[in-house]
Amino acid sequence: MALNVLIVDDSSVMRAMIKKTLRLSGLPVGEICEAENGVAALERLEERWLDLALVDINMPVMNGIDLIEEIRRRPAIADLVIMVVSTESSETRIESLRRMGVDFVHKPFTPEDIKRKIENLTGVCADAGQDNGPAVPDGGPDF
Repeated sequence: MALNVLIVDDSSVMRAMIKKTLRLSGLPVGEICEAENGVAALERLEERWLDLALVDINMPVMNGIDLIEEIRRRPAIADLVIMVVSTESSETRIESLRRMGVDFVHKPFTPEDIKRKIENLTGVCADAGQDNGPAVPDGGPDF
């Protein structure tokens, strides 16, 4: 099963890096959509079915926490698998996010970090039969 993914980050450079990391992870990735803030992310979620959202916290217009709260309020998308990708260092804030039913990965991260977290969250594993680019072993580039 290929995962359709939404990347939500106000930095176009970071969105590109996350997209590249997903491709390098070896996970079966289908469509990748992008949004620069929470409002744009909600629009993407209304347009198509997505399996996973990778969300930054600090963004203009609508931040990641407000986005997650809004997703959880909407029955059609309330069960969306969400992983926060952020430089956030407050353990209190990270624990609060986990209570909202999301996982967390710190920037910088490696393709292996992302792969492991996504496999744990979705149950979808990297498949050697998929041609998603080369898998990067531990110690791959940090993004």
